[in-house]
Amino acid sequence: MTDTNLTEVEHIKADSRHLRGTLVDGLRDTLTGAIAAPDTQLSKFHGIYQQDDRDIRSERKRQKLEPAYSFMIRGRIPGGLLTTSQWLSLDRIALQHANRSIRLTTRQAVQYHGVVKRDLKQTIAEINQSTLDTIAACGDVNRNVMSPPLPALSGVHRQVQAQAEKLSERLMPRSRAYHEIWLDGKKVESSQNEVEPIYGDTYLPRKFKATFVIPPQNDVDVYSQDLGFITIVKDGEIVGYNVTAGGGMGMTHGETDTYPRLGDVLGFILPEHVLQVAEAVVTTQRDYGDRTNRKHARLKYTIDDRGVDWFRAEVEKRSGVAFETAAKFSFVANGDVYGWQKDDVGAWHYGLFVQGGRISDVDERRLLSGIRAIARLHSCEFRLTPNQNLIISKVADSDKASIDALLAEYGIENSAQASPLRLNSMACVAFPTCGLAMAESERYLPSLVDKLDAQLASHGLQNEPITIRMTGCPNGCARPYIAEIGLVGKGPGRYTLFLGAGFAGERLGAPYLDNANEAEIMAALDPLFADFGKRRDPSEHFGDFLVRTGTVREVTAGRNIHDS
Repeated sequence: MTDTNLTEVEHIKADSRHLRGTLVDGLRDTLTGAIAAPDTQLSKFHGIYQQDDRDIRSERKRQKLEPAYSFMIRGRIPGGLLTTSQWLSLDRIALQHANRSIRLTTRQAVQYHGVVKRDLKQTIAEINQSTLDTIAACGDVNRNVMSPPLPALSGVHRQVQAQAEKLSERLMPRSRAYHEIWLDGKKVESSQNEVEPIYGDTYLPRKFKATFVIPPQNDVDVYSQDLGFITIVKDGEIVGYNVTAGGGMGMTHGETDTYPRLGDVLGFILPEHVLQVAEAVVTTQRDYGDRTNRKHARLKYTIDDRGVDWFRAEVEKRSGVAFETAAKFSFVANGDVYGWQKDDVGAWHYGLFVQGGRISDVDERRLLSGIRAIARLHSCEFRLTPNQNLIISKVADSDKASIDALLAEYGIENSAQASPLRLNSMACVAFPTCGLAMAESERYLPSLVDKLDAQLASHGLQNEPITIRMTGCPNGCARPYIAEIGLVGKGPGRYTLFLGAGFAGERLGAPYLDNANEAEIMAALDPLFADFGKRRDPSEHFGDFLVRTGTVREVTAGRNIHDS
């Protein structure tokens, strides 16, 4: 492979002096609200995306003004664990520097929208002052490591949370660029002397996502991740992990050589081998991933191109760990558990539904203010879930009634807003800030759920949990391809409808209707709901029913998703 074959992003990384580029100069330039084009690629490694308000893009162009540039900032929060002090800091930053909201992500992190360039450095500094950071929250590196969101429920959960934090630290980039640019850290004498022991000078070919999960709840969607560790527990103790590799959600409309993929189970390892196996998976992808075509650069394609057996052998060689036969396990669901739960040491945890992950004050539902009030008045923790929800955690018996009262006062208790369909919904941000969006998602899904709820109720299915997820483009940030009803934006007001995925995230949906508007989507779903209500087996889920009855074909291998 010659340098001329490499993608433009590969050249940008190689010339960046370990992710520095000209970011410092760009921040000083007051003549534009943007940063230089190459730096928009490098800023992602620092947790930052340049965006603009697409709602007013045309009008600004008509007025001969540059786009209304602003920045999205994403935090790195392994396992989604936050103290009340950290939450209050994030809340204050949202009010002072962003668009007065906090967006919970599908990787148990937070992101801000609407931060203008002049506030960018100060915002990053304040995030760091709260003992959080944004390093590697985006970019061609391992991103936020996920963990089951209720680690306080048992010793097993606590151990897995600790393991996620260790893995996050192990796979962190070692460049000091972040500290120099955003925190006024001491500059290294020469960036050429810096060493990235895991990533090398050009980092990974594409983004990389890792997670831990504890059966039977697949709340992290382990099969959608590049690397997963399925916790195997016997007699209350962790005996090891089944390792998965090669999951990924993104594809491109009309390009059948791109597809979502479920990860393969490589085998079983002991707990003490997690870090070395993870590093071997990452370095294998570093060395063999496609750097000539970013649409073909994820680990899922490396494994499909070379084979699972080859990949397993390469990881074994690099790690010095031989995989054993995978241990038995099973999953029952990939959603969150809502309401109050009591843990093994007597503390309480409240699973709070957050529609679209957006924490803000809207009419009577004052979610941002309500969580702020809880954080100020109570000594608890907050846990972000992989389904864009929030858990008010480690609540004492004596505080439970007070928190219930605050949830009611601010209009944010679950019973005030959520049907089973809504509780199992997710949406990406899409318009107006995402530059890749082809259709609405976060702003549209709530109204569509209202209408689908009415359809379900007409067939006696108003209490039926069904997963529904929507994205504004095929990159799949809200993991729509493993939702029983998946909607992927194709153009303004139009979506590809995927049906038949597993309720526990173990099967992909199949394309059912292409380029459909709302009326067409509802017309397609209504008779399926009616049939499901009449002919389902006891306890059968909607996706399983559609596959069993032949309404859609079963899809477990992503490369087959486009088959007719």
